Amino acid sequence: MRKVNIGGVPEHFNLAWYLTLKNGEYKTEGLNLRWHDYYGGTGAMCKGLRSGDIDIAVILTEGIIKDIIAGNPSKIVQTFVRSPLVWGIHVAADSKFKSIEDIKGTRAAISRYGSGSHLMAYINAKKNGWDLDKDLNFEVIRNLEGAIEGLTNGEADYFMWEKFTTKPLVDDGIFRRIDDCPSPWPCFVIAVREEFIQNNEDDLQTILDIINETTSEFKSIPSIDRTIANRYEQELADVQEWLSLTTWSQGLIDSKTIENVQDQLFNLNIIPKKVPYSDLIHELKPSF
Repeated sequence: MRKVNIGGVPEHFNLAWYLTLKNGEYKTEGLNLRWHDYYGGTGAMCKGLRSGDIDIAVILTEGIIKDIIAGNPSKIVQTFVRSPLVWGIHVAADSKFKSIEDIKGTRAAISRYGSGSHLMAYINAKKNGWDLDKDLNFEVIRNLEGAIEGLTNGEADYFMWEKFTTKPLVDDGIFRRIDDCPSPWPCFVIAVREEFIQNNEDDLQTILDIINETTSEFKSIPSIDRTIANRYEQELADVQEWLSLTTWSQGLIDSKTIENVQDQLFNLNIIPKKVPYSDLIHELKPSF
């Protein structure tokens, strides 16, 4: 049985992977797919792809595009979630900051440089007309637990993370959300190390066929909203809202979207250059 390592954030977006693993669908095809939770998010997964700790990552679009341009030997093989990610902008519950204007020039908590929380801080700054050189400051906090500690202790001032993942922390009076910032592109893609693609393309296609079958009918799974609410300790109404906003994909990210992401990252000086579409994606032979 061939072992394949895959990484992703331990969040509700990836429940479909858990369900297919629990059902033994990969083992039926002779694949020992091993899931690895990456609490550090995109930056940690980029490192995992580079080192070979994982073969596949379910990863934020902007983060993997930046890292491939920076030399990560991986390619995007599919969009996983087509809808934008809604980033909540959070401060400590007892913070003096009440609005976006209040946090201008303060310290953003980020999981690491190159992470989604880092890149989206730039997107938020641009959206609000800030000076990108003067109004952005960063404090590395590693993960969500680090953000809780950092904001509570005053080591950082605000933190951007997926709105529904952090909602329980808002409900519990740990964070206060002052605004939202949706990503201006599809949020998650599936990226794979080039070496794995070259040597295991058929296995990769099998994995994608299995997960795509589940995501294509995900919303119609009986009581899926209650399953998500129980597993991720979220309010049922929040899960239902999230499901209404979220759309999965079974296709390759298109060149226009790639161009839009690169344009924005380049204009923010997050990437040093733009590269051809073919440098970032690998198109598998279709079978789904």
